[in-house]
Amino acid sequence: MLGLLLFSTGLLLAPGLHGGFLFDDYGSLPVLGDTGPIHSWATFWRYITSGYADPTGRPLALLSFLLDARDWPAIPFPFKRTNLLLHLLNGGLLALLLRQLGRHIQNRFAQHDSSPIDKAALLGASIWLLHPLFVSTTLYIVQREAMLPATFTLIGLLLWLHGRRAIQQGRTTAGLMEIVAGLGGCTSLATLSKANGILLPALALVIEYILLRSYESAGHPATAPANVKAMRHGIRWDDNKTYRNTMLLFAWLPTSMVAAYLLQQGWSGLIHGISSARPWTLGQRLLTEPRVLMDYLTLLWMPRPFTPGLFNDQIQASTSLWSPITTLPALCSIVALIAGSWRLRQRWPSLATGILFYFVGQSLESSTVALELYFEHRNYLPAMLLFWPLALWLCDAYVVTVKITGRSHVSRATSRLAKPALSALILLGLGLMTHARATLWGDSRDQAMLWAALNPNSPRAQTYAADIEIANNQPQQAIARLQPLLTKYPDQVQLALPLISAECQTGQIDSATIRAARLSLSTARDTGALLANWFNQTINEIGTTPCPQLTYDTIDSLLDSSLTNPYLSAIQGREQDIYHLKGHLALSRGDAQTALNDFNHALDLQVRPAIALEQAAMLGSAGHPRLGLIHLDHYDAERNQEAQPDFGMPRLHDWVLRRQQYWPREIMHLRATLQSDTTRQTSRNP
Repeated sequence: MLGLLLFSTGLLLAPGLHGGFLFDDYGSLPVLGDTGPIHSWATFWRYITSGYADPTGRPLALLSFLLDARDWPAIPFPFKRTNLLLHLLNGGLLALLLRQLGRHIQNRFAQHDSSPIDKAALLGASIWLLHPLFVSTTLYIVQREAMLPATFTLIGLLLWLHGRRAIQQGRTTAGLMEIVAGLGGCTSLATLSKANGILLPALALVIEYILLRSYESAGHPATAPANVKAMRHGIRWDDNKTYRNTMLLFAWLPTSMVAAYLLQQGWSGLIHGISSARPWTLGQRLLTEPRVLMDYLTLLWMPRPFTPGLFNDQIQASTSLWSPITTLPALCSIVALIAGSWRLRQRWPSLATGILFYFVGQSLESSTVALELYFEHRNYLPAMLLFWPLALWLCDAYVVTVKITGRSHVSRATSRLAKPALSALILLGLGLMTHARATLWGDSRDQAMLWAALNPNSPRAQTYAADIEIANNQPQQAIARLQPLLTKYPDQVQLALPLISAECQTGQIDSATIRAARLSLSTARDTGALLANWFNQTINEIGTTPCPQLTYDTIDSLLDSSLTNPYLSAIQGREQDIYHLKGHLALSRGDAQTALNDFNHALDLQVRPAIALEQAAMLGSAGHPRLGLIHLDHYDAERNQEAQPDFGMPRLHDWVLRRQQYWPREIMHLRATLQSDTTRQTSRNP
């Protein structure tokens, strides 16, 4: 049955494999070719240490991308195929985990029929596996970083449970090794995939104290034969000193460290503030997240084929308990769910476990760390036990209805047909919705248009749709889409710059659009990679576009507006991007000396060999190799001002590059090329 489930899920999701790359894919995957194709150990180590998300850099996620490509650009299909296989693997592991949890509990009672437990495990895993909400996680390539921690978390929990059972039966050494591998080794692997993998020990504690011990407190001494003598003397197996000390070290200690980190982040954010790139304060984020979590739970328990998808910028941050009005009710609901689950953990352990597992799983990304407010993929791991109580009820498994009062009453359905029919209906509905959503993910244009329709107030969604329309020579539709929203959100560069592109495609840029773009560039919180990408492309196209208003002076005025933006100057690297673009612009208009001055200034703002090499190469390619050499000389004079990389993977990456003498070799090669070109120029023009 499990094999049939996985095969069916694969077929339902298969249409989505033909979609393209999206958004953050372009931020993470191009490193596959940053320093050349990955065909040697030197390029491998440069690549695997190049991650910058989280202090760990997520090297295992980067490693997994090598299964699909070893250079860039690449095609998306292999990446999506691997994501799908990983999702199926996670579904299989979840079924095994739920089965093991059920068997663990079953052994506490005089029950020998395990078929309801096994059916519930398969059904609970099926509901999770077929849920349409996780299509966006599975088919969004970069979210392999969310899927891999789930894989290692499931493996870790399975190893821990098996080791726990071994110690319970008196096989202490074997059990201890499995617990260390599960809670120690798998936590490390999960964390190296993404930071929320560090929650594995906390999730194990939820299962330990909410589910397992609740049932064990009502169990019978007929279980665990190796411990019968101990139990006759009133000694519980979970008082085993070895197990207790192991859990202290591998479960309680990391959980306490995570809790301390979250408290420190909260204190720092409330007292000292957070990044100026965020349009909200940490206090506002903490008020908003209960609304976000309730929306997540609504999507999980009332699934729909189509959701807002990858867009979250339309989420309004809560500014008080009453603004918006849903803030306080959402907060009270979350508190009630958590408190109620704790209060009823003895009576309904499986239900309490599913709910508390969910909230602990959300604790890192939905609390005091100043991440963006909303992302669907944050539910992928936390929701894994959420549907198990429903499955237990539908399969008439006694563990969902037993009252932990010393009685082992077994609930039976009044109708033997109603619950199987309801189970089939649930799976059929989920499968149809998942297939519909996967089909949409396989068609980039339809996906963009639907997301825009579902997110009318999202600048990102409307810009994504407008980009598709511009690419399909439909500038009027793009203009009609962008203009009203830019009036509503005048600080949104992602609306203003594509609007210029759309109007340029018609042959005429309105002067009001240029003024709106200057305003947005001077007030935007952060422009991300859009600033560099749009200006670089536009500078290269000046003189070839049908609109006479797009001139060097126009672009220069836009860049000058961005230099007045206090938010951009506060973000490391953004001001450097602007002066780099001004140098590119000067070079394009033939003013090589001004370009050199701008490049030197950009380098001074943040001394890095990569930017020095890029700018020197640009000078050389434009026919000014001597100025390229002068720029490299400027870098040599300032290289002692290079900032120390951040702690973690960036520092390790810097060590790898220095160990390989990567930058000195690259600079030496570029110097030789520029010197040769200078010599040839001199010989032609003595």
